[in-house]
Amino acid sequence: MPETSVSPWAGPLQGVRVLDFTRVLAGPSAALALADLGAEVLKVEPPETGDETRLFPPFREGVSHYFLSVNRGKKSIVIDLRSEAGAALGRDLADQCDVLIENYRPGVMERLGLGYEVLAARNPRLIYCAISGFGLTGPLRDLPSFDIVLQALSGALSVNGEAGRAPTKLGIPLGDLVGGINGPMGILATLYERCTTGRGRLIDVSLLDGLIGMLGYLPQLAFFTGQDPKPQGSEHPNLVPYGIFPASDGSIIVACLTNSFWRRICQALELAEMIDDPRFATIEQRRDNRRLVNEMICGFTCLRSVAELVALFTRYEVPHAPILGITDALSQPQAVAREMVVETDHKVLGKIPIVNRPIKFPGSAQPIPAAPPVLGEHTDEILREILGLSGEQIALLREGKTVS
Repeated sequence: MPETSVSPWAGPLQGVRVLDFTRVLAGPSAALALADLGAEVLKVEPPETGDETRLFPPFREGVSHYFLSVNRGKKSIVIDLRSEAGAALGRDLADQCDVLIENYRPGVMERLGLGYEVLAARNPRLIYCAISGFGLTGPLRDLPSFDIVLQALSGALSVNGEAGRAPTKLGIPLGDLVGGINGPMGILATLYERCTTGRGRLIDVSLLDGLIGMLGYLPQLAFFTGQDPKPQGSEHPNLVPYGIFPASDGSIIVACLTNSFWRRICQALELAEMIDDPRFATIEQRRDNRRLVNEMICGFTCLRSVAELVALFTRYEVPHAPILGITDALSQPQAVAREMVVETDHKVLGKIPIVNRPIKFPGSAQPIPAAPPVLGEHTDEILREILGLSGEQIALLREGKTVS
């Protein structure tokens, strides 16, 4: 384990500079992951409105909850990229950066004079990550995409919901958030490659590809059976018991992945005679007798409170969980112990709670993430410290409305 650091340490990407041309969710979540890992992220926003999510209600003191959620630890600079001078500033900034992330539709950055070929010719070490709904190739590449569209086209929506009912959208926007997983993964791999080659490269991240990649075992199940998996609510297609069970004052999750857990469940339910019952002795037999297994468990759980069941299943080491709302999830002892919510200072709102970095580095102290920036909060700082512009030059750019 590394020695404990006394002074704050940004993270393992300290010294890496990221130019962030993203907006809404997929791209900003990718840039957020790099900021969380210590990179300096320069978020380029259009004049007046900035990132569209700054306009998404609800608001507090005019600040959008949505924008706050995925823009911590970044610096905001406002540039009118549609102007010749603004596009030139964008190219100059790219010369000074290690990574560029954008999530416009394919072709937009090229029309702005900020495409990969142009920027890589100026800065061969630049790692250019293009995130889009359908990627840079294929018949759908030029179409707009939203999270629910990606869920539908990937097959993810088709397996979500209750058995025998119409599928329902996933409660979290995984179609977009997968960009925040695969984008940083590709960028980090290319940063490693650049250590050997000295050159960056273009990374093509399709959100549809990413969500298909998140289907887990379901494609192989379809290949094996020749049938599409169907919605099963909270149950598992092959593992029983696995799902939501009623308590006297709510519900609880119980999950049985192996025969050893089945033994523990039977002991907790005071039904030891069921451990070797031939109807339930194997995974396949429990699956084939799903209704009987679930009725047996429901008959026990419905007579006890969630708290009683949590205590009981904890004692027998049965995989289980109460179903928490977002507020309770963020304030539960485990989340508190892991410091998953911290307070930071926002320029408008003052002290605000934000979700903390999800990746920890034991032995090295990191500062609390900086609050999401107000629009253009760092324009002068970036132009002065990174591009070396004088106060007079910055004033002229502001006068011409190239920056703000």
